[in-house]
Amino acid sequence: MARTGTMKGLLAGVLAVASCAAYAGAAFEVGPARAALQRLLPHHAQQIALVALPSGTEERYRIRGLAGHIEIAGTSPLALLAGAEAYLEHVPQVSIGWPGDSLDRLPATLPAPTHPIESHAVVPDRFALNDVDDGYSDAYLDWPGWEHKIDLLALRGINEVFVPAGAEEVYRRAFREFGYSDDELRAWIPAPAHQPWWLLQNMSGFGGPISAQLFAQRVALGRRIVERLRELGMQPVLPGYFGTVPPGFAAKQPGAALVPQGEWVGFQRPDWLDPRDAHFAKVAAAFYRHQRELFGDGVLYKMDLLHEGGRAGDVPVGEAAKKVFAALDAAHPAARWVLLGWQHNPPHAVMAAVPHERLLIVDGLSDRYNGIDRKRDWAGAPFAFGTIPNFGGHTTLGANAGVWIRRFAAWRREDAGSLRGIAYMPEGSGTDPATYALFTALAWTPVPDDAPRWFERYAVYRYGGGGAHARAAWRILAQTAYAMPSGEWSEPHDGLFGARPSLDVRSAATWSPTAARYDPARFNGAVCELLEVAPALRTTSAYRHDLVDITRQALSNQSRLLLPRIKAAYEAKDTKQFQALTTAWMDDMAMLDRLLASDPDFLLGRWLMHAKAAARDDAEAAQLEYDQRSILASWGDRSGADRGGLHDYANRELAGLVGGLYAQRWRRLFDTLQDGLNGSRTQPIDWYAMEQSWARSREPYVTEPAGDPWRLAGEVAHRLRLCAAAGD
Repeated sequence: MARTGTMKGLLAGVLAVASCAAYAGAAFEVGPARAALQRLLPHHAQQIALVALPSGTEERYRIRGLAGHIEIAGTSPLALLAGAEAYLEHVPQVSIGWPGDSLDRLPATLPAPTHPIESHAVVPDRFALNDVDDGYSDAYLDWPGWEHKIDLLALRGINEVFVPAGAEEVYRRAFREFGYSDDELRAWIPAPAHQPWWLLQNMSGFGGPISAQLFAQRVALGRRIVERLRELGMQPVLPGYFGTVPPGFAAKQPGAALVPQGEWVGFQRPDWLDPRDAHFAKVAAAFYRHQRELFGDGVLYKMDLLHEGGRAGDVPVGEAAKKVFAALDAAHPAARWVLLGWQHNPPHAVMAAVPHERLLIVDGLSDRYNGIDRKRDWAGAPFAFGTIPNFGGHTTLGANAGVWIRRFAAWRREDAGSLRGIAYMPEGSGTDPATYALFTALAWTPVPDDAPRWFERYAVYRYGGGGAHARAAWRILAQTAYAMPSGEWSEPHDGLFGARPSLDVRSAATWSPTAARYDPARFNGAVCELLEVAPALRTTSAYRHDLVDITRQALSNQSRLLLPRIKAAYEAKDTKQFQALTTAWMDDMAMLDRLLASDPDFLLGRWLMHAKAAARDDAEAAQLEYDQRSILASWGDRSGADRGGLHDYANRELAGLVGGLYAQRWRRLFDTLQDGLNGSRTQPIDWYAMEQSWARSREPYVTEPAGDPWRLAGEVAHRLRLCAAAGD
C-alpha cells in the first residue's frame, strides 16, 4: 500500500514537472485554458495538469495519468479544453452540456484513464453561431453569460465564432465621416435583438434609437468576447462591409450609385451602395479602420451579398464581389471571406470572382435537402458541412442526426479537397444539448459512425452513469426526434400552443413543418423511461432539464391531436363537446406552464432579465424589454407580422409565455367561437394588437424555478396516459 502511494506520488511529480517544462517552452500559454477549467470544474480543476504540445498540421490532445493526477496535453488552449470534455465523458462518464450537466456525479478524486486517450480534429474549420443567434438567443446576454457560452463552445472544439456585438458602433463611427449625425445613425440602427437583420441588410430602425450608454456597453462586451476567443485559440468571425448605407446617402455624397433593395417580409430594406462606385472603397476603408481600432485585426469576416431576395439591379454580381473582396483584402490581406450557404446564396458569380483560398462557405443546408452536391454548387470553393436544426429559437427537440453521420462521412470521402469543416448554426443556441454534442463530435476522432451507438453512450455520460431506463429513453429519442430524414426540413415540427389561434392552424411559425416529422406516440415512451431513472441519477441539472424538455415536447405534441377534435366539435355545433375539449386544451396549457416553471432554462423571466439590467433607467428598460418581447410575438411592425408572416416565428414554450400571451390568445378564440355557437354576433380578433399589448406590458416574471420536475412530469404522464401501454 505504501509502495503504491509512493509510486503515485512520483508519477504525479513527473507529470507536474513535464507540465511545467512544456509550459516554459510552449508556443502558447496554458493559462487561459487553466482559467476556463477552473470556472467549469471549480472543485476538481486542481487535479488536472495541462500540458502544451508543439503545434503541427493538426489540432490534437492526449489524456493520461493516475487517479487524482490527470494530464491533458494539447496543441492549443482550445485542444486542452476539448480534451477536458473528452476526459469527463470517457472516464468518469459525466458531461457539461448546453444546457445541463452531470458534474455533481463526479467523485472527489478524479479517476484515471485505463489507457491513454488521443484524438485529433478531422477538419480545420469548426464554426458556430448563426447570423441571427444574438437576436434569438439573448441579445442582452451579459459578460458572465457570454463567458460561459465561450467555455461551452471551446469544450466541443469550436474554433470560429460569429461575433456581431459592437458592430453598430463600427457603423456609427464610419458613417459619421460621411455627413451623418449621431441622431440620424441612432435612428437607423435597431435595438440589439433586431440588429442581426439590419446587419444582413434586411431592415433597419426597429426598436431604436438606443442610448450612447448601450452603444458603449455593446462595444465593451464585443471586445471582451473577441479577446477571450483569441486567448483560447479561437477566431472571432466579425461582420464585414459589403455596401449597406443609411437613408439619404446619395444626398450627402452626391453622385453615389445606390441600388434600392425593396422589401424583406414587410420591412423596407436599406439601400446597397454599388461596390464599383468610388464611394464604396472609401466607406469600406473607414469601416475596417474603425473596426480594427475597436476589435483588432481578424482573419475571418462574414458578409452575404443580396441576402434573402436582395436586388442586384444593373450591378454585375461578379464585379461587385471583386470590389467587396478588394476592400477586405486592402484592410486585412490575410483574411477570408465567410459566406452563408442558404437559399441561392452564395451566387456562382461570387465563387468565380474571389480566390477560393480566401473563401469559406458555412452551409446551412447540408442536412436539409436530397441530391445536393456542394462541390458542384460552389465550384470547389472551401465549405463547412452545416446544419440549422432550430429556427427562431424554438424549444423543439430533434434533428436529422442520422443524416449528419452518413452524409458527413460520404462528403469527406468525395469532397476531401473542398470540405474543410463543420458549421453549427441553430438560429437560437443552447436549446438542444444532444444536437450540439453530436454535431460537434463529427469534427474529432473517433468520428461518430452510428447514431444509435452514439446516443447509447450519450445516455450514460449525460446523467453521470446512465442506467437501463436512461439508455432506453435515449434509444427511443434516437429512433424518433433524432431520426428525422432529409428531403424538405432540417428542424422538427413546432407545437400549436404557440400559434396564432385558429382551428385550421398547422404550425406556429409560418415556415415551420405543418405535420409531425416523427411518431409522437413512440416519442412518449421516452418520458416514461426517464421517470423510471434511479433516484441517484435524478439529481443532475442535465436530468432535470431533459425530463422537463422531453415531457414538454410530449405535451406540446398533444396539441396536434386535440385541435382537430376541437374543430370537429365546433363544426358539428356540439357545444358540450366543444366546451369539454377547449377546457382540456386550456388545462394542458396551464399544466405545461407549471412544468416549464420547474427548470431555470424554461423561464420567460430569464429571457427578459438581461434586457432590463442593460438599461440605465426605467424608460430604457421599457424600450429594451419591448425589443426582447416583441421578437417572440409579433416580431416587428404590423406589415412584417401580418403581411410578411413573421408573427410567432420565434415561438417557444417558456413559463410565463405559455401561461401569458399564448393562453390569453387561445382563451380569446375559444370564447369568441363559443359566443358564436350560442348565437351571439362576434367580431374578428386583432391578434397583432393583442401581441403588441403584451409586448409593451411590464408585468414581472419569475427568474427562479419552482416545483419538482419529476413530480410534475409524472402528472403530465398520468393525465395524458403516456405510459398506459407500460401498465401505468
